[in-house]
Amino acid sequence: MSPLPVPGPLVTVDWLAERLDHPDLMVLDAGVGAHRNAELRIPGARPFDIDGALSDQASPVPHTMPGTEHFTGQLRALGVNNRSAVVVYDGAGIYSSARAWWMLRAMGFDRAAVLDGGLPAWIAAGLPVQSAAPAEPVPGDFAAEPREGLIVDRTVVRAALSDDTTAVLDARTRERFTGQAKEPRPGLRSGHMPGALNLPFGDLQEGGRMLPADELRARFTELAGQRERLVFSCGSGVTACVLALAADLAGFRDLAVYDGSWSEWGLPSDLPVVSPARLR
Repeated sequence: MSPLPVPGPLVTVDWLAERLDHPDLMVLDAGVGAHRNAELRIPGARPFDIDGALSDQASPVPHTMPGTEHFTGQLRALGVNNRSAVVVYDGAGIYSSARAWWMLRAMGFDRAAVLDGGLPAWIAAGLPVQSAAPAEPVPGDFAAEPREGLIVDRTVVRAALSDDTTAVLDARTRERFTGQAKEPRPGLRSGHMPGALNLPFGDLQEGGRMLPADELRARFTELAGQRERLVFSCGSGVTACVLALAADLAGFRDLAVYDGSWSEWGLPSDLPVVSPARLR
């Protein structure tokens, strides 16, 4: 039997509801913060724990991509197989689910999609939820095949900032980007990278759902012009992946996410920051 096809990087609640009992389907809850370990979940959903085991806990900055061997072990423990059709969601709409999708893509797995609207859209549609823990999974055979260049470090980003063919886009709010608002994480400088462009991730959604592809393309073109190489940053590498999802939907293909994001760049260092003098 052929594996369950995944139609693209984004699926609707109707698509998921119609296939919820398919043996190839794997639903993963990628909620973080207040949405981590949510009491209510889509039936059968298992935790893709970005705040925990699915980030590098030895890293000094949050939400760092774990190593290949560790990632493989965690996905197998969740029951993910190479033929699985994975749908990731979160309790905020589309927030941390995009991070899970991008991590899977960076590890060479393309059979994954984000649930448009997330758990709020699922509940609003009157679809079933459960509070009981999911059944213990049968270990899967997932095998990661990392792709170079989808997750990048500060050296790559610093070079990209002076590259006329690349746009570096920051998903944080305008207030954080300009330095008018202090960073929520202690010890970080306020402001942005010189040459970076601001595209708050919420501007690419309406009602918790992604905008149509043509509108997304227009948003990116307005900022980046004809540049096709896009590098994304945010506070800790989570909402940068919402921009990556939007860019993929819009037809861009040369994409990367800065793993450390502002949690690394904003630390006291010689990395340059554009910041209002009164907040320095």
